[in-house]
Parts: sequence; structure tokens; C-alpha cells
Amino acid sequence: MGNKKLKLLVFDCDGVLFDSKQANVEFYNYILKKAGLSPMSEKDVEFIHMHTVDECLKYLFRNHPEKLEEAKKIQKETPFSMFFDYMKMEKGLREFLEWAGQRFKIALCTNRTTSTEPLLKHFDLEKYFDYVMCALKVPKSDPRALKLILEHFKVTPEETLYIGDSEVDQNLCSACKVPLVSFKNPELKADYLVNSYEELKELIESEFLKNFSS
Repeated sequence: MGNKKLKLLVFDCDGVLFDSKQANVEFYNYILKKAGLSPMSEKDVEFIHMHTVDECLKYLFRNHPEKLEEAKKIQKETPFSMFFDYMKMEKGLREFLEWAGQRFKIALCTNRTTSTEPLLKHFDLEKYFDYVMCALKVPKSDPRALKLILEHFKVTPEETLYIGDSEVDQNLCSACKVPLVSFKNPELKADYLVNSYEELKELIESEFLKNFSS
């Protein structure tokens, strides 16, 4: 980061704000069951955790292309809010956002689509985010997703930290030259690794606030 001041935090949603794996599993298994197919395998579960709805449906129905349109119809008629009870908000998230919101701009960058806003509202988190980029605008596989966030806040990559947990996040940060904080995933090629919001706060305080008044 050099002498640059940290101005913007960008968060992934699934796996960072929430442990959403079980909710996603329930959602896609529901679609598969309605379409007359078997539940997902472990390999399928890993894939759906990191990709957009459209990418997930194409993948899950790759061996049954004739059912893909039916699956898309089921998906559109199935509100993800049915599965919010399976979502677990990460411990310490709200307290961290309260603290960070007094010091930085905060953005969300997610591969969720129509469920993004209802999810934030359900957990009363929408007030903490100054900007939300979801896959309805630009999917995270496209570097424009993050570049548009930087442009919105008129900040440089060096003035930004991205908190993510997947290879999609890693590739996005690499393409945009934005420092990556890996959340609970030591496998990523990241600039930093944290395992909790307490650790993230400590990292920011020690690395980015030590030379500036907070």
C-alpha cells in the first residue's frame, strides 16, 4: 500500500458476510428436485458457491440441456428468501461495519442477482453499504465489476482493500491490481489472510491506520 491512505473496503457476500453454503445447497437442490433430478454432488456444491445463478444452472444441467429452460423458470419462480433461514451472518460483522463505516467507504461486490437487496434488508445490513455491485449489473468474472466500483468512489486500486474467499475474487483483484484480503481461505494467492472480523480490524489498524489519525 506504500504511503497511500486506505479509503475503500469492498466485500464479497457469500463466504465473507455470510456462511451461505447450506442456503445455496438447499436452493439448488430444490430446483434440481422440481426438475426431476438428483441432489448435487460435493463437486457441484463447490462450483455453485462461487458462480452466478446462470452459470450454476448451466453447470448443474450440463448433462440435461433439455431441462435447462425449465430449471430457469423454476429459479425465477423461487424467491431465494425462502432459504434466508439457512444463512448465517459471520460473527462480529455488524460491529466491524459500524467501526469501518466511520473511517472508509464500503461497497459490496457479489455474484448474487435478485436476492442481493432482499438479503441485505433481511439482515438489516443495507445501511452499511455505500454501493452495491451485483451480477445483474456486471458479474465478478468481468473485471468491470470492480473497476466500476473504483470509478464510482474515484479511488485508486492502492487505496482499496477487497475482502473475498474464492478464486473468482482472486482473479478479479489480480485483474484490477487491488490488494486482496483472503477471508478464511489460506489457498488463495492473497496479500493478507484473516479468519475473523476481529482479525480484519486488527489488520487494518496495524497496517493502514498507524500513520493516520482515526
